[in-house]
Amino acid sequence: MRIVLGVSGGIAAYKAVLLLRLLREAGHAVRVIPTQAALRFVGAPTWEALSGEPVSTEVFDDVEHVQHVALGQSADLVIVAPATADLLARAASGRADDLLTSTLLAAHGPVVMAPAMHTEMWEHAATRANVATLRARGVHVIEPASGRLTGKDSGAGRLPDPEDIAREALAVLAASRSPQDLAGRRVVVSAGGTREPLDPVRWIGNRSTGRQGVALAEAARARGAQVTLVAANLEGVGADAVADVLVRVESTAELREAVRSAALDADVVVMAAAVADFRPAARTEAKIKKVPGQGPAPIELVENPDVLAELVRDRLRPGQVVVGFAAETGDAAGSVLDHGRAKAVRKGADLLAVNAVGAGRGFGTPDNEVWVLDATGEQVAHASGTKRQVADGLWDAVVKALG
Repeated sequence: MRIVLGVSGGIAAYKAVLLLRLLREAGHAVRVIPTQAALRFVGAPTWEALSGEPVSTEVFDDVEHVQHVALGQSADLVIVAPATADLLARAASGRADDLLTSTLLAAHGPVVMAPAMHTEMWEHAATRANVATLRARGVHVIEPASGRLTGKDSGAGRLPDPEDIAREALAVLAASRSPQDLAGRRVVVSAGGTREPLDPVRWIGNRSTGRQGVALAEAARARGAQVTLVAANLEGVGADAVADVLVRVESTAELREAVRSAALDADVVVMAAAVADFRPAARTEAKIKKVPGQGPAPIELVENPDVLAELVRDRLRPGQVVVGFAAETGDAAGSVLDHGRAKAVRKGADLLAVNAVGAGRGFGTPDNEVWVLDATGEQVAHASGTKRQVADGLWDAVVKALG
């Protein structure tokens, strides 16, 4: 995708350098358009070196290509970060007195603005009115974060972290291009990995980060669904921004209760969480101490409920589509797909997404690959690429299953 990154003149401009790198690493072509004031914080050579594209601020640069119009027309997405109070005011009033504001007027794709300014400026009636005007026109204005500002002050007005801006902006882009084939549907997605406590400080768990589950929730919402995300121990993966309802859980028992409750009125339930198969038979109230000269006491494990199998068995709503995930490794008994097919038949879910894990695949990686099997073990779809691309591939299969 082709992205225009606008940068206005605030101290938070340095964070836009990190945002640029994230967008480039995600495979997007990025043209940076700073204001003259922004160049006093971060110079043109930095933007050009990291973007690989020329940098200009004036409408009279490269006149023969009419870039003050062409840049906005050709951009799939325009992001302005930071958006100062002055930039918001100029954009709201339709000013076109530099290359950035001219590009905003010519933009055909979605526009995302991430404000950054002092708290009093953000809360001023003029700024609030400008934000309301921009939002009424369809501009996606991200709420600023709260925290340490320039100097000793703290409060609302801090530029969100670049990772959060990139995630939200790319979600807006995806939503603008997504089919609305889940409109009116209620979807439950579980994500992350459950933890089974041994004592107050130790637990048995797995390597799941929840990124694939978060991508599934984000993609479903972009396609029009109302999404409940049951988040098992998710940290730093943007769970707060991708669902209409977020339920945080820790253990398998908590996840089971939350998923079953949400599934009562759901059209689709996707069990993407890595659920612990076993839990300690007993949990100590005090930390287990190491005794010199003595080995550790054996840990007795008991089997956890099979949440996916229960959902298939109980069908908490007529016509509900139940989707499972199977993280597999090949061994002497068979390949990843062999084990996946056996599990698909055993579980009986409408769809089972089988993915290989280990050796740098699956957990904790930006990419994924899944083979989607039906309840007989037959392959009905395949998806690979980023976890968002895999999510959309899986939702394509779910839409077909919904009929």
